[in-house]
Amino acid sequence: MRSILHLDLDTFFVSVERLIDSRLNGLPILVGGTGDRGVVSAASYESRAFGAHSGMPMKMARQLCPEAIVIKGNASTYTKHSKAVTDILKEEVPLLEKASIDEFYADLTGMDKYVGCYKFASEMRTKIIKETGLPISFGLSANKTVSKVATGEAKPNNQIKIDLGYEKPFLAPLSIKKIPSVGAKTFQTLCHLGIKKVSTVQQMPIEMMESVFGKHGKSIWLKSNGIDNRELVEYHERKSISSERTFGKDTTDVHKLKTIIRAMAENLAFQLRNGQKLTSCISVKIRYSDFNTHSKQCKIGYTSADHNLIDKVLELFDKLYSKRLLIRLVGVRFSGLVSGNYQMSLFESTQRTADLYQAMDLIRNKYGSRSVFRASTFGARKIGGVGNPFNGEPPIVLAHRTT
Repeated sequence: MRSILHLDLDTFFVSVERLIDSRLNGLPILVGGTGDRGVVSAASYESRAFGAHSGMPMKMARQLCPEAIVIKGNASTYTKHSKAVTDILKEEVPLLEKASIDEFYADLTGMDKYVGCYKFASEMRTKIIKETGLPISFGLSANKTVSKVATGEAKPNNQIKIDLGYEKPFLAPLSIKKIPSVGAKTFQTLCHLGIKKVSTVQQMPIEMMESVFGKHGKSIWLKSNGIDNRELVEYHERKSISSERTFGKDTTDVHKLKTIIRAMAENLAFQLRNGQKLTSCISVKIRYSDFNTHSKQCKIGYTSADHNLIDKVLELFDKLYSKRLLIRLVGVRFSGLVSGNYQMSLFESTQRTADLYQAMDLIRNKYGSRSVFRASTFGARKIGGVGNPFNGEPPIVLAHRTT
C-alpha cells in the first residue's frame, strides 16, 4: 500500500511577513504587485473573507478589501524560508518532491512497518512549525490527488488522513473545482453540463467525460474516483534563478531601466552567495509594449560577484535594446548554477572585495535583503520597505568601486 504525503505552507507569503513582523497578525494582508497591473500572490484569510484571493488583479482586491495592507514582498526572503522547510523534509523523508515554493509531496510507503506514517507525518509537521515558525497543513492518503485535496480540506494549519478504500466517499460531497487540474474554464463547462459535485462525475461513465473533454476528461474522471498512479518526481536543486519587473506604465527611460536591472543583478548575486551557488550563464529579457519579447544570453566564468555580473547584464541590455520602443517588462536570469563559494579572479583587489561582500551579506541576512545596496541601484528601491507600514528603518546605501 502506498502512503503519499502532501504538505502545504498556509498562506506562505503572508505567514513569512507575519513572522518578520508580528504586528501584521490578525490584519487583512495582500502580497503581490502594488501597481494597477499587479496581481495578488497571496491573500490572508482575513482578506479572503472580503472575496480577495490569489491570482486576482490587485486593483480589484483593494476594492473588495480597502482596509488590507498591501506588501510587495521579497522573493529572496521567501526562498530562504522555503529552503528551511525543504532542508527539514530532505533530512526526514525517503523521497521528496518539491511542487512549488510552498508545496511538497513525500513518499512514506513502507514506513508503517516501523513507526506509522500518520504519526511520523504529525511529528514532522510539529518539528517544521517549531523550527521555522510557519504554519503548515498536510493530507495523507494512497495517492497524490487525494492527499492534495485532503490538505485543502485540512487548512488552516491542520492535518488529515484518508484511509485506503475511503477515497471516493471523501471526495464525493466536494465541489468538482477542488479536483486538481479543474480550472476556471473547465469548471464553467462542467457547470453548464450540470456537474458541480465530484459525486456526479463518479456516477458517470468514463467514456462520457472523455467524449466531452478528451484526455483531460479521462484524467478528471480518474482523479474524481480517487485513482492516481503517478510517481513522485524527486526533488533536485534548481539550476537557475531569475527576476522580472513589469512596469505599471510602459517606459523608454533608459536610466530607469538600467537602474532596475542593476538592482535585479545585485539581488540575484546575493541569492547565489547565500545559497553557496555560482552561475556560468547570464540572460537578459525585454518585452515591448506590443508584447514582442526578446532575450540575449552569454557564457561567463563561474562567479557570484556583483561587479562582474552587473557589468555583463548591462552589456547584454545595451546589445538587446535597439528598437527604442516602449518597454513593458525587463528580466534577468542566471543559469548553469553549481555549488561553490565566491572566488576572486587574479585581477581583482585581493581580499578586500571578498570581505566587502561578506560584510554586505551579513547585514542583509540580519536586517533583510534591502538593508544595504549599491548607490547605483538606489532608484529601484523604496526607502522604508515595500508596502509594509511597520518597516520604517532606512537602508544603508553603499557606494563601492573596485579598482
